[in-house]
Amino acid sequence: MRIGGVEMMQFASEMMSSSAVEALDLKEASNWWSDVNASPIWQDRIFHVLAVLYGIVSVIAVIQLVRIQLRVPEYGWTTQKVFHFLNFVVNGVRAVVFVFRRNVQFMHPEILQHILLDIPSLAFFTTYALLVLFWAEIYYQARAVSTDGLRPGFFTINAVVYVVQIALWLVLWWKPLRVMVILSKMFFAGASLFAALGFLLYGGRLFIMLQRFPVESKGRRKKLQEVGYVTTICFTCFLIRCIMMCFAAFDEGANLDVLDHPILNFIYYLLVEILPSSLVLFILRKLPPKRGITQYHQIR
Repeated sequence: MRIGGVEMMQFASEMMSSSAVEALDLKEASNWWSDVNASPIWQDRIFHVLAVLYGIVSVIAVIQLVRIQLRVPEYGWTTQKVFHFLNFVVNGVRAVVFVFRRNVQFMHPEILQHILLDIPSLAFFTTYALLVLFWAEIYYQARAVSTDGLRPGFFTINAVVYVVQIALWLVLWWKPLRVMVILSKMFFAGASLFAALGFLLYGGRLFIMLQRFPVESKGRRKKLQEVGYVTTICFTCFLIRCIMMCFAAFDEGANLDVLDHPILNFIYYLLVEILPSSLVLFILRKLPPKRGITQYHQIR
């Protein structure tokens, strides 16, 4: 019995030591996170890394745009060309903003900070809403349904989003209240959820339609994979953005519009813009055929 008691005491001592080590490791990890967030040097480094990553994605998008133009110069501003051009603009603007992130933070009036940080997000929404429009057109045309209302609907939705956001900016400029910042973030969370549902609806419909297509071919399998991958990626990134905007609206610890949250900024923008854009550009890298195009849409 005595030996058993000694063993129990040793076991308890080892458990206490293990718990103490784990608590120390957790404290050190917390200190590391706080030290990086509080360091101006690390803040600038992380923001500059984001700028480089955005710059790379922007260059890839414009290279692909040039390749498409050289492949089909006889066509004007097709959906595919506009999509790559918008990716070039969105990522290019983000790169410039993160290069001068510290300067942006100290701009006055404060509304200028919100505009510079939010405009690329609005343009990102438009860019990928265009992809939803493209898929919706393909889906309805394949079912011999009129697509006359799709483009006006696309422009109307985007106009409403931009007008409401501009109105929120103007009110925030007039009365810089915390409640207006919350409303602005929640509105963008709603727009992001709307985009996520758009991908789920039309990406899912197109995927199911391709699955039911009677002819088995290599091209069909590739298109099926393309639609499935892009739908999953875009739905996930817009859903993450929606959730994160909700947290940022009510929790100062999740605020992205400050300098002292560089790690959070890096994780957020990597997950919701850089990785999705890179993956989608890679998946949609195939050039259109030179002639006899039946599913190549031109922006009118």
